[in-house]
Amino acid sequence: MAPTVKCPTCSQSVVFEEASRHRPFCSERCKLIDLGEWATESYVIEGPPLEEEDLSEGLEDMEISPKNWS
Repeated sequence: MAPTVKCPTCSQSVVFEEASRHRPFCSERCKLIDLGEWATESYVIEGPPLEEEDLSEGLEDMEISPKNWS
């Protein structure tokens, strides 16, 4: 039996299984509310601020181009 978790947005119970389309959220609405919280920086992961060079570090080694998209 699949475990039941609480939706991070509204606390409604959600069966955590592949058939639960929006897991761990109960609905698309709750999923989008959560995304909006991250986008407006209401949610953050604490730590020292990153410098711009830290963000681009390692990107040179990545092969990102439309030919690699599948």
